[in-house]
Amino acid sequence: MSGTTPPPRVAVIGANGHGRWHRRVIAPLHAAGRLRLVALVDVRPVEDDPAAPVPPGVAVFTDHRAMLAATRPEVVVICTPPHTHLAIARDALATGADLLLEKPPVLSLAEHEELTWALTAAGRVAQVGFQALGSAALTALTDALAAGRLGTVTGISTIAAWQRPDAYYARSPWAGRRSVDGRPVLDGALANPLAHAVMQCLAIAEALAGATPWPVAIEVERYRVRPIEVEDTAVLRVRFRAGPPVLVAVTLAAEEFVAGEVVVTGTTGQAVLEYPTDRLRLPGDVVTRRVPGRLGLLENLLAHRVDPVGVPLIAPLARTAPFTALLDALRPAPEPRLLDGELVTTLGEGGERVRHLRGVVDVLRRSAEQGALPSELGVPWASAAYRAELPG
Repeated sequence: MSGTTPPPRVAVIGANGHGRWHRRVIAPLHAAGRLRLVALVDVRPVEDDPAAPVPPGVAVFTDHRAMLAATRPEVVVICTPPHTHLAIARDALATGADLLLEKPPVLSLAEHEELTWALTAAGRVAQVGFQALGSAALTALTDALAAGRLGTVTGISTIAAWQRPDAYYARSPWAGRRSVDGRPVLDGALANPLAHAVMQCLAIAEALAGATPWPVAIEVERYRVRPIEVEDTAVLRVRFRAGPPVLVAVTLAAEEFVAGEVVVTGTTGQAVLEYPTDRLRLPGDVVTRRVPGRLGLLENLLAHRVDPVGVPLIAPLARTAPFTALLDALRPAPEPRLLDGELVTTLGEGGERVRHLRGVVDVLRRSAEQGALPSELGVPWASAAYRAELPG
């Protein structure tokens, strides 16, 4: 139509795996004319997805640089292995694109600073894929904190207990790896599948402080039930310059499923947010209620491009700096302790085989409730914590 602005051209780099989720988000926006999907990139043939069929005219590439040169997208979704993010982001920025960058965005503070500089130099923005930050339930919780419904907050904790089969660790050459070809990957529970639990706690600490909550020290115990290089079970305690500590208790080797609960304890009450389902219980609530409404990160990015002042990004790169600082502090930690023998139950066969750490959910709940590490609770299989102070 004459006089109208054409919809932004969007490309996805890393179109398979989790990239299929992004394609499903893009599909209705493309159909509605709010964006135009121009290209998909993957080193493997692009997988069919009934919920996100490839629209006619969309080019498919195996090399992202060739795609950038040929299609010049205005927004690039980067859903590739974490250790490739920085290099691909630099290439996309060089062509003038804004970014939707999967979490973890980068794996060190040095990389975070480099990407920040590249964004500034290019005059572009990056939204990071912490989609739970767009939850109306999280906003309802932080509003309750601001209104004083919990009194003085004394603790923030989270527990998530998931199960991952052997196939999960065979999904790619970097799965379960600490590094690949000398480059950090850190594909552990804290950095990748349960990173949202960590980030939700950081968002609550941010709301309490009224500013970015900078961690000053960590204490962490990391365990594994498989011959991998990273943790599938961890308890992490984070201390900040000001405000209450955060206690993160997570596992991928659970006997029972806990979707992910963030618990905020205050002097006059307690709140529980189940972050994957947007269910919330505040002081005085009889039951846990679902708070509907999530702002999609891609839609938010598109709106921000139109009105940068009036529509702030939900998850700009700067907001994720504390998360990256935690990854940076975890990089030199020793290899997670291997737990096996009678501590572990194995079920299933082949890629569907799962390994359960017996009693782990009870341990994680006690840790979260008491703000304590397993070794401080006297758990028999616990080992001494790794401790580190953070710069700045």
